[in-house]
Amino acid sequence: MKTLGQALIIIFGGVVLFGCATAVPLAPGADQVRITKNPADVASCAPVGNIDSRIEGLPSQVQAQMQNQAVGLGGNVVLETSAQGTGLSGVIYRCGH
Repeated sequence: MKTLGQALIIIFGGVVLFGCATAVPLAPGADQVRITKNPADVASCAPVGNIDSRIEGLPSQVQAQMQNQAVGLGGNVVLETSAQGTGLSGVIYRCGH
């Protein structure tokens, strides 16, 4: 009986762990959005909006959400401006043609 209880705990823990790690699907064109922390990369670009600072998740999920927001506003570069541990914030830019 003790072994069954331990097995159920392990299975439940695995379901919770892998259930939280679902991939965020990219919107069409979002894979072309570049994320940078270097302000010089957007010096000649036009700002089109801001990133929602409430984005949470694994780094890959956060990046996908940022890219989706950017493409939704017509941007192709995100300047991440958040300090570590303060949540996510950034400015979306349209660069180039």
